[in-house]
Amino acid sequence: MASGYGLTGGVSRCFPFWQEYLACYVVNQNENPRETKACVPVLEDYYECLHHRKEAARARAMQKAYRKAEAAHPRENAPKAGSIRSLGLVGKDEESKEVLKAASQDA
Repeated sequence: MASGYGLTGGVSRCFPFWQEYLACYVVNQNENPRETKACVPVLEDYYECLHHRKEAARARAMQKAYRKAEAAHPRENAPKAGSIRSLGLVGKDEESKEVLKAASQDA
């Protein structure tokens, strides 16, 4: 956790945040307990580095807003389910015959 060593043996990504919190704690340990809240933002930064909860919540909110916007404005020229399943070829036998005929003449 706060050992300072990452997976590859170097400094971990969150160790600078941990050092910053410890420095804040040492500086503020002799003050009034009400004023020890000075280190809360630094501690939150360290926890965010470890767990990415705020970042994940922000990503979920963005995805939700994107889905809501997509639902509010459906695509104008969206293909129908039938044309997707048939790739647009069902009911076009004449065109298919012409394409096959042209391909056989080229060969």
